[in-house]
Amino acid sequence: MDVPEQTLHNQLKAWYLETGDQLEGTVEGFVADIVRGDLLIEIQTGNFSMIRSKLKELLKTHKLRLVYPIAERKWVIRVDGEKISKRRSRKRGRFEEVFNELIYIPNALANPAFSLEVLLIHMEETLVNNGLGSWRRRGWSVQDRRLLEVVGRMLFENPRDYLLLLPEELRGSFTSKDLAKASSMSLSLARKIMYCLNYAGVIKEEGKYGRSKLYRRPT
Repeated sequence: MDVPEQTLHNQLKAWYLETGDQLEGTVEGFVADIVRGDLLIEIQTGNFSMIRSKLKELLKTHKLRLVYPIAERKWVIRVDGEKISKRRSRKRGRFEEVFNELIYIPNALANPAFSLEVLLIHMEETLVNNGLGSWRRRGWSVQDRRLLEVVGRMLFENPRDYLLLLPEELRGSFTSKDLAKASSMSLSLARKIMYCLNYAGVIKEEGKYGRSKLYRRPT
């Protein structure tokens, strides 16, 4: 099993912290990463399903901002006994990838107490060959993740802000396939985006084109 991303999480808390903020404040029986006046800030580097219940309870009585980092660039360090190697991953992250996690909390998007800030970062990931990691990593475990720098950020404070992620050419009716093609993304990611935005009322479903659902932006 992979270990928690404690270094990355702590670095992001330090990066986000402002004068007057309270670190690790206890609210309604939960520990919030940062308390900034009447705003709770939760930094999540892992799966959103892990904090779904926490968000649901805190959003009943507080404003909450969820902060999520995406690796725009990543350097992978592999430690195999005394052998150490380092390479840069060919994959480049993008803001839209947050929907891989938002699919677990689509109801939060339309909640007026909820906001989301996505950070594009450069980071290092250290893997160790101990046979305890996931099958996808062939037994390699994540030992740590470390922030190098923040290179971009987007703040979504209301549902319509998410429309900034849709290409301008998608006017009138369009499908998930149209989004995938226009944005050069996987169809799987495009479908997650359409599901979340439709769930939150940001776009509207209006029938089908063949086997594909049709959507439309608000006018």
